[in-house]
Amino acid sequence: MVVIPDSCFVIPSSFDIRASSFIGLMETRYRAFSISRILAITLNTLTELTRLRVFYVLLVFALLLIGSSIFMAQFSFQQEFQILKDVSLGAISIFTSLLAIVATARLLPQDIEDRTVYTILAKPVPRFEYVLGKITGVLLLLAISTLVMSAAFLAVLYLREQAVIHATLRQMVGAPPEQLADALREIRSSALNIDIFPGIIIIYLKACLLAALTLFVSTFATTNIFTIVVMVFIYFIGHLQATAREYWLQEHSSGLLTRVFLAIVALLFPDLQAFNLVDDIVAGTAISLALFIKTALLGIFYTTMYTLLAAFVFYGKEL
Repeated sequence: MVVIPDSCFVIPSSFDIRASSFIGLMETRYRAFSISRILAITLNTLTELTRLRVFYVLLVFALLLIGSSIFMAQFSFQQEFQILKDVSLGAISIFTSLLAIVATARLLPQDIEDRTVYTILAKPVPRFEYVLGKITGVLLLLAISTLVMSAAFLAVLYLREQAVIHATLRQMVGAPPEQLADALREIRSSALNIDIFPGIIIIYLKACLLAALTLFVSTFATTNIFTIVVMVFIYFIGHLQATAREYWLQEHSSGLLTRVFLAIVALLFPDLQAFNLVDDIVAGTAISLALFIKTALLGIFYTTMYTLLAAFVFYGKEL
């Protein structure tokens, strides 16, 4: 059950106060927006979600990283680093997306089933604050999970880089200093580069988008299973949207009605493939600042839009 701090609601100490003071007190008590109430719901949501099996997911991810670093010893160091980045960043993307969908899908239906939502809204807490606190708790959980998995990935990548460097130093004991320096520079550039960090941020924003979209679907869904099934379809539609759009424009006329229809589809179903920068990172292609800003703003826009839609639908929902 979510506990709202008593400081959010001021209760009069006696009943012989003046009417004007009581009105001022009620305006303070029922103020439309309160950061402390949202923070209380956020922290309780985060506490509730940490009791899920999220740590098992992180354990599987760590084992996947360790196993991949062992079985890739037969490749050259360029291929090894590429495969390690591909597997690790792909795992982060998949696990954060699954976590965003599964964790968010159960929030509203579970609170309604447990009748917790009635206790919270009876405080009273505005429904917008309730929705905002819930989604903020999920986004905070996704941030923590992304940081933990990214730290594990960077640690494994660093250890493999050091292992390759030591092996190269042993093999090139009598080599000229210039040749040795070039070899070490090539190893370091193939391992850890600055483009990894923008890629991880985009992966996180993609998970935030999916969490907000899942929350929106759950506002009119009856069960969390239904929400998860719908989100699985939306997930695949979002990744196939760009390919289907190109095929449609090639096979059909690119008239005004067609473009309007495709624009509506793109607005309702976000192009999740636009958030896939893993291939560019693995190939060593530099992510431009313009591309990063464009993708980041797209993720923030969709996350905000679906959160507002979820709040709007939840306002009209009969509880």
